[in-house]
Amino acid sequence: MKKNFIEELRWRGMLHDAMPGTEEQLNKEMTVGYIGFDPTADSIHIGNLATLMMLKHLQMAGHKPVALVGGATGMVGDPSGKSAERNLLDVTTLRKNEKAIGEQLAKFLDFDCGENSAELLNNYDWFGPMNFLDFLRDVGKHITVNYMTAKDSVKKRLETGLSFTEFSYQLLQGYDFAWLNKNKNCKLQMGGSDQWGNITTGTELIRRMGGGNAFAVTCPLITKSDGSKFGKSEGGNVWLDPKRTSPYKFYQFWLNVDDAQTSRLMRVFTLLDQATIEQHEADYANDPRMLKKILAEEITRMVHSQEELERAQKASGLLFGKSTLDDFESTDEATLMDVFEGLPKKNFTQSEFNAFGNTIDLIAAAMTENPDKPVSKGEVRRLIKNNGVKINQKTVTKDQSEAKPNFKLLKGKFLLIKKGRTYFLVTVGIVQRAAEVTV
Repeated sequence: MKKNFIEELRWRGMLHDAMPGTEEQLNKEMTVGYIGFDPTADSIHIGNLATLMMLKHLQMAGHKPVALVGGATGMVGDPSGKSAERNLLDVTTLRKNEKAIGEQLAKFLDFDCGENSAELLNNYDWFGPMNFLDFLRDVGKHITVNYMTAKDSVKKRLETGLSFTEFSYQLLQGYDFAWLNKNKNCKLQMGGSDQWGNITTGTELIRRMGGGNAFAVTCPLITKSDGSKFGKSEGGNVWLDPKRTSPYKFYQFWLNVDDAQTSRLMRVFTLLDQATIEQHEADYANDPRMLKKILAEEITRMVHSQEELERAQKASGLLFGKSTLDDFESTDEATLMDVFEGLPKKNFTQSEFNAFGNTIDLIAAAMTENPDKPVSKGEVRRLIKNNGVKINQKTVTKDQSEAKPNFKLLKGKFLLIKKGRTYFLVTVGIVQRAAEVTV
């Protein structure tokens, strides 16, 4: 039995607004619905992922999803939710971004399942051949300036300045809906709640151009507990592209979300059903870490793969688990750099490294973060006497400490020193920013 799409969104907390008659339309027949994706980057980030999940649920409910890459509208820029006009990208960059996003969308939607197979379209295909006079005559005459300026996305920007380019965006997006309605029998547009004004312009344009009824559904914008934008880490956006955000960092992001948000995020960003989620919540009511682990596993597996999930989990245990030298050596260098990010680092040139007379000197230098307060050799000797120092996961012996350093460099360039629960990283010939992480 197919799911009721609106009910599915409702229990997941993914329903913000729906035009009257939307649920009746979806219950009546298989309905074509679309969401637009802005190609201003060569990847979707997790801030966009909630709307992509709407398309996924639409298809799972037996309807036909259309993913529209805004090759034309991406050249203009949507003012919704923006305080200033964006820099416009050149055509070559936009085309490159469109291709990359299309490949990501294909991981979520089924493009070969019969009647409700997903479809990927680019609005440059219909805007490209259209000239400005045709647009004004055939489209612009149907929507008044009064109607357009009444939209919140426009009103908020009129005070600070809004170019005609951005002002026209809602009309361009509206025509997307009208074109899809006429040519693809598309009757539903979806998006984030900040898109309500643009979407309803489309339904109004369809009505005025004689296309009949059209419908709209939006989901709430996902924010952090403090109200700030969700989808960013300290390093910026969390992307779906593994070249931008590694699977390890992606996995770690979900492990570190606020405890209070875990249940909501599990409903929005996973395909687990209601009974399963509620059972997890009951089982781990007193163990939020376990609930976040399930969340991180589900999303990382869906976005990347089971194999990448297992690699991310293995990498997560390098510093915090019982790892061996072989575990570090078998991890690719890019992931290792992510794992080492935040550790206090000391870089030595090859000649500086070779100049250390014994391992005690090396350890003291590596552990000294403030040159005005150097770690004493006596302190290092006491630590080693008490088996308190490891290099590359092996305890440093007294004999090793007095001898010239003779340790195999990880990947030919790293030494990992551990004092108690604190790690220090020595790099040979690589400059890295210093910080400290205690485990």
